Amino acid sequence: MLLIRGLFIVKQTLFLSPPSFEGFDGGAGARYPAKREITSYWYPTWLAQPAALVAGSRLVDAAPHHLTVGDILKIAMDYELVVTHTSTPSLLNDIQFIEALKERHPKVQAGFIGPHVTVLPEETLRQSGAIDFVCRSEFDFTCLELAQGKPYDKIDGLSYRAPDGSIRHTPDRKLLMDQDSLPSVFPVYHRDLSIEKYSIGYLLHPYVSFYTGRGCPARCSFCLWPQTIGGHKYRAKSPEVVIREVEEGRELFPQVREWFFDDDTFTANPGRAVEISKGMKRLGLRWSCNARADVDYITLKALRQNGMRLVVVGFESGNQRILDRVRKGITLQRSRQFMKNCHELGIKVHGTFIIGLPIETRETIEETIRFAQELDPYAIQVSLAAPFPGTELYQQAVSNGWFDNDVLVGKNGIQTSSLRYPNLRLDEIEEAVERMYRRFYFRVKPMVRMFREMLTEKHMLLRRVREGREFLDYLHFRKGTAHDQAPGARQSSRTAC
Repeated sequence: MLLIRGLFIVKQTLFLSPPSFEGFDGGAGARYPAKREITSYWYPTWLAQPAALVAGSRLVDAAPHHLTVGDILKIAMDYELVVTHTSTPSLLNDIQFIEALKERHPKVQAGFIGPHVTVLPEETLRQSGAIDFVCRSEFDFTCLELAQGKPYDKIDGLSYRAPDGSIRHTPDRKLLMDQDSLPSVFPVYHRDLSIEKYSIGYLLHPYVSFYTGRGCPARCSFCLWPQTIGGHKYRAKSPEVVIREVEEGRELFPQVREWFFDDDTFTANPGRAVEISKGMKRLGLRWSCNARADVDYITLKALRQNGMRLVVVGFESGNQRILDRVRKGITLQRSRQFMKNCHELGIKVHGTFIIGLPIETRETIEETIRFAQELDPYAIQVSLAAPFPGTELYQQAVSNGWFDNDVLVGKNGIQTSSLRYPNLRLDEIEEAVERMYRRFYFRVKPMVRMFREMLTEKHMLLRRVREGREFLDYLHFRKGTAHDQAPGARQSSRTAC
């Protein structure tokens, strides 16, 4: 069935994040597609944005809503166009879904979005004749034009299978500079998602996350989205538009306890961040954001006074040479000063670290563990270095022969290492993740923080008990089975996304 919208005939369109590994947070909002330490689901914002553009469309996020392949196949039968977000760990699984859909619904147009297909469009299309197209780079208006029924060869940013079976590519789509032209995702969240299903351990529940801008001016060699889709120029909505959207969101979601600005670096434009924070204070809302450890004291103080509760900051390593190699652009001393400022101002920090960056050694791992203990953020996340295609780290890994294997996640969906270095075995890199978690959290300070938090509210007590159990289970699986290969977990052409 076609919907008439203005001058365009719009196809019945389904935007889909399909089911994968149990507990796998690999949807269109997760920066690291893997099963996390505790049950965690980010909002599928990258799918919600084109869904907000296409009138009458539907967004289905299978994993947090516990929908099976059978459930999704039944839903998809009612649609003419199915746009699916994929990641390298889930790619083969997602291809199998599209093949199953095409068997039942041969006339449906089905394709992919995401960093993997942006970097490897032709390779992806060659993996299955069931894939009609892939949208490259920033795909919002590419999806809209697909829904409007424009011919494939007239849509920028599209790679597709022609009627003769050949694979063709249209010119790249220009990055969208006018971010104010993008509609709010909150009506889509309200219509299609149960927000109570989304939970992040360091954010209050229920929370809502969303983007107010795209791109990151930093040049970190390992970071996927800026190097493949978002770019390095921070393109952002005006503060007035952001606050207007949040006002609308507050009406739709009065139960939300925390609003999270998921821009790669929300503080890239400090003046803009402060202006938005003033609007959040006026609305009486608690909020958090992604930031870098280069935010100055005056800006931090202003943000804190205007309701900011927590910042997510990538510290990555406790070794300056490693930070310099990956172009982090931050010194260890700057991070120390940043944490001192946050502690003084009462700002909670969720610090993220990466084990296995070039060229990791046993000694640098120890430096990173001790650095995390010294900084003592509210919470940490420890990930393994992942050489995503399209990133500088990937090219370095190929050039230097650092690849040990092409397995990205284990049979339980947990991230595994694919890199090794001359003086450091792969199993030592993976073991360091568990060791770092234990040595950080099983200290007096974090445990006191946790118990104090649990005493504040009954629901927080129940939540932390559940998360504690999941965390211990994660450490057990991480130690015993993480690197066992999962079906569909292999990289295509030894790549990751």
